[in-house]
Amino acid sequence: MKARQSGVLMHISSLPGKYGIGSFGQSAYDFVDFLVRTKQRYWQILPLGTTSYGDSPYQSFSAFAGNTHFIDLDFLIKEGLLAEEDLKDVDFGDDPKAVDYAKVFEARRPLLEKAVARFLEVGDLDNFRHFVAENAAWLELFAEYMAVKEHFDLKAWTEWPDEAIRRRQPESLASYREQLADKLEYHRVTQYFFFKQWLQLKKYANDHHIEIVGDMPIYVAADSADVWAQPRFFKTDEQGRPVKVAGCPPDEFSETGQLWGNPIYNWEAMDQDGYAWWIERLRESFKIYDIVRIDHFRGFESYWEVPAESETAATGHWVKGPDYKLFAAVKEALGDLNIIAEDLGFMTDEVIELRERTGFPGMKILQFAFNPDDESIDSPHLAPHNSVMYTGTHDNNTVLGWYKDEIDDPTREYMAQYTNRKEYETVPHAMLRTAFASVSYMAIATMQDLLELDGSARMNLPSTIGGNWAWRMTAEELNPAVEEQLYYLTKIYRRLNTDLLP
Repeated sequence: MKARQSGVLMHISSLPGKYGIGSFGQSAYDFVDFLVRTKQRYWQILPLGTTSYGDSPYQSFSAFAGNTHFIDLDFLIKEGLLAEEDLKDVDFGDDPKAVDYAKVFEARRPLLEKAVARFLEVGDLDNFRHFVAENAAWLELFAEYMAVKEHFDLKAWTEWPDEAIRRRQPESLASYREQLADKLEYHRVTQYFFFKQWLQLKKYANDHHIEIVGDMPIYVAADSADVWAQPRFFKTDEQGRPVKVAGCPPDEFSETGQLWGNPIYNWEAMDQDGYAWWIERLRESFKIYDIVRIDHFRGFESYWEVPAESETAATGHWVKGPDYKLFAAVKEALGDLNIIAEDLGFMTDEVIELRERTGFPGMKILQFAFNPDDESIDSPHLAPHNSVMYTGTHDNNTVLGWYKDEIDDPTREYMAQYTNRKEYETVPHAMLRTAFASVSYMAIATMQDLLELDGSARMNLPSTIGGNWAWRMTAEELNPAVEEQLYYLTKIYRRLNTDLLP
């Protein structure tokens, strides 16, 4: 039986700092220290991939590359790759509690270009060349893709005016690699910066007995190096445009469902290839995470497929996925992996059977647990030991926002009775207490709920673009009272990280 443990969901972008967005800098190390002091085991984050239109970490230009916004500029200064005056009067945004992605995008690129140029003059080029060689399988593709994409004013690859490079014809690739050599080198070096800083941070966490729970989106973006390079693995037309896209069906939350727009995998082609792309994706993921949460796990059993021309997801239908064959191939290649199955949404006996066969723990969301008129599969009294209990996820409102704006009085009353909420107790505390008291071996508190923030701190509202992924914590908010509350819940419900005890 797995030992009882707990942790906190806090994305890198939400960490405090003075350069517009959280980074792998000192505030990240301070957050590890906070987890150590409160005797946690896990730091859960969102995907670390690049972001684009809509700023979503679930829509990335690459399934392998990292988000260079997270490269810490102060560390570059310490390495002599930037100077303090380089950052003077740079506008990263003026709200310490929200990321202004447009300003961050505009402000960071010239600084990183300067740091890259300096690194190529004075940096550890032997170590850099080793990184490039070791990661050539995905790095060269990503560098090519981004260099050409920038050459064509950031257009999606299917909109590039040069058909030869859209089709990756060898002569065209060779020509662009020569023409855009400096841009390719920029993307190689910035990925080197990213992984160097991230792996140093991860080592610090691991050395202090904190494990990183990473997040893997099930799908990739249509505008990505992965689809450009291997369109045969996706349901696309001759031009590489998706003919079928992903989403989820209508439900009580949305009359038309959710239209995500990601291209659907050609599972038959992936099966014929022995699922090699997935094996490599997971192999690379476990180099940078200790545990991987796979988003939309139910899509491996059956997925909601929508015609690409549809305006909503309501026209979609269920299609069978690879089921256990994929995970059998992964296990044969990589052995047993520490994976969390995000098994939310429309659950069937087949999905549950797949999850149980893999042995992966599923997820329970406390905000979904309180139906005064009927049973809920997220009720703590139904949770198996091999599960992860959350107050909410990045797609949920904060507990306080949910309580104030999304539920009715009978649900509020039932929640109060179920949690035995005291008159003096805040709603977020009652919910956190219930999550930590559950039989689930892992309990994860979202940082916003620890801070008892309202709906303005929500990370993402699904099926909307703009205003998402922006919330940031300030250094002052992480105060002794918050620390004391988290430690108390962890101790009273027997979730203390025993590796951190005297």
